Amino acid sequence: MKVKEIRLGIIGTCRRGKLGDLAHKPENGVRIVAGADSSEELLQSFIERYSEEYNTKVNGYSDYREMLEKERLDGVFITTPDFCHEEQALTALGADVAVYLEKPMATTIEGCDHILNTAYECRSKLFLGHNMRHFPTIIKMKELIDSGIIGDVQAVWCRHFIGYGGDAYFKDWHSERKYSTGLLVHKGAHDIDVIHWLLGSYTSRVVGMGRLSVYDKSPRRELDEPADLSWGLDHWPPHAQRMSPFMDVEDHNMLMMQMENGAQASYVQCHYTPDSGRNYTFIGTKGRLENFGDAGDAEVRVWTTRKAEMGASDITYRLEAREGSHGGADQDIVDSFVSFVKGESVPMISPVAARNAVAVGVMGHKSMRADSMPQEIPPLPSNIIEYFEKGQYCENR
Repeated sequence: MKVKEIRLGIIGTCRRGKLGDLAHKPENGVRIVAGADSSEELLQSFIERYSEEYNTKVNGYSDYREMLEKERLDGVFITTPDFCHEEQALTALGADVAVYLEKPMATTIEGCDHILNTAYECRSKLFLGHNMRHFPTIIKMKELIDSGIIGDVQAVWCRHFIGYGGDAYFKDWHSERKYSTGLLVHKGAHDIDVIHWLLGSYTSRVVGMGRLSVYDKSPRRELDEPADLSWGLDHWPPHAQRMSPFMDVEDHNMLMMQMENGAQASYVQCHYTPDSGRNYTFIGTKGRLENFGDAGDAEVRVWTTRKAEMGASDITYRLEAREGSHGGADQDIVDSFVSFVKGESVPMISPVAARNAVAVGVMGHKSMRADSMPQEIPPLPSNIIEYFEKGQYCENR
């Protein structure tokens, strides 16, 4: 019996849109057949790349709605800027096309909930692109915490050093609240989700503090001057670059999070550090663990005996680098999406978890912009939680 070919499209063909390359495996019955992009140059580049590298003809569209209407897609990658996610996801879900939605889910809580409700009502498949759940370092920490080696976790600290912040977030749309809400949403959604996942609990209340403290003093490009979106280690110090003429998001952010299960966590991110990386510390009733490196060659160190002062860990787990982008995590998450489209598995991350990561970022920014007043995380209806936590395979109502 002939196996049905899985036809996939891409909305936003550059940068993260190249995740489609990892799905395109005609020999396995999975094919990228079309892409949509508002940039004619990027769209043409996408068409040429598939022709030259994969000897495959793909169709190009300037309007993603036309692609959804004409191509009879089984699934679509949505990898456009954050402020486009809600509209595009709603349209694809309404067309009964399975959606891979790059994180963050949306830039507002209302946007996330609109997507959840539409996926629920249409019974269309919704998959969120939180690739850090596929990082070997994160998976190892999850395994160790679940084993009970450090007891019941009560305190979590995450420090996020973002040396490329000026290159990535203060030259274009990311620097404006009206497009991004803030960098606790765009960037912090990763780490907030990891904290929730490893703790096995969501945040109920958050307090935020942050400032735009450095990049607002950098030189600005003119309104009609194209943004230089290049990245480079020589883009240093922070004031050596020409930034966006519009800027109202914070360049360092701090959160304190109260979890539903009683544990507490803190998350800090800074966008003008000289180095880059994430460092998580989980402290339980029997010890603590900490990662050194979050992708590639990394270590997870565990302390289980009392010491007079800080010293060597009792156990060290060394993780080897894997091939592929984001330490192989991108291939893993794309394979997971394809399996979900085929009906073979359920996603590692529930859309409810992705929504709650955004909700913490949104309310954290609301707190910091209101003299650090504590903010409660709005709950979801029980039927929505049940449907998605069961893998989107609930019986029809």
